[in-house]
Amino acid sequence: MLSPYPTTSERIRVAALWFWCVLVLIFLVVPIFVPVPLSFNSGSFFTFPLAGVSTRWYEVVLGTPRWRAAIGNSLLIGAGATVLATFLGTLTAIGLSDPKFPARRFVVPLLISPLIVPVVVTAVGTYLFYARLGLANTYAGIILAHTVLASPFVVVTVGASLSGFDRNLMRATSILGARPLTGFFRVMLPLILPGVLSGAAFAFVTSFDEVVVVQFLANAQQRTLPLEMFTGLREQLSPAITAAATLMMALSILLLIVANLLARRSRQAGLPAE
Repeated sequence: MLSPYPTTSERIRVAALWFWCVLVLIFLVVPIFVPVPLSFNSGSFFTFPLAGVSTRWYEVVLGTPRWRAAIGNSLLIGAGATVLATFLGTLTAIGLSDPKFPARRFVVPLLISPLIVPVVVTAVGTYLFYARLGLANTYAGIILAHTVLASPFVVVTVGASLSGFDRNLMRATSILGARPLTGFFRVMLPLILPGVLSGAAFAFVTSFDEVVVVQFLANAQQRTLPLEMFTGLREQLSPAITAAATLMMALSILLLIVANLLARRSRQAGLPAE
């Protein structure tokens, strides 16, 4: 931050800092968006400059039964994991927000451990456990595994919203004769809704982009979009992969924008957001 009367050296330092931040941002973001122009290449190879501009690879992704089945599987598994993760994560965050919750300092690290443990370790352990229960090679098993990976995001975002929640409001609802469930839906949920929606968005993106666990648990009919892309990279390198990657990025960005708009709408309605 510049002083009220900045000197020339201060201006130079601030300009250099901004320049460095822009370079770092470009370094981080550019590789993510490289597939976007490649997805419109009319040629059959990953080349710059483009051989021409065409939507042929989007037609392949959206028109080929193999790709369409993968997209349907990703949406089905992502929706199921999002519902379960949002429900369980929200209840968990509410319980952990209570200062009287027993062994809180030990429970929280355990709940967020899926964010720390390497995914391949989680995938191997999940497969060995689910194989004994008959959940391997089933949609239910994949949804449950993705719920484990996505729930920590919901716990963190909802917990952030609950950090500013006044629990005296719930006591007031009890004094007025409302049942706990009524107080939750009428008072608490509207106030923490932006955090819940943000957590749901992160949960869906986590499930939709996950590939390692699916490799262990899915059969040939349960391939998701990321797994289909990974298989294509190994077996047949095609620009259709860049089109699929662009669609995945667009969906992820859209979900985050919607969550942000809903949070802004809540603030405009007079409800505090996270």
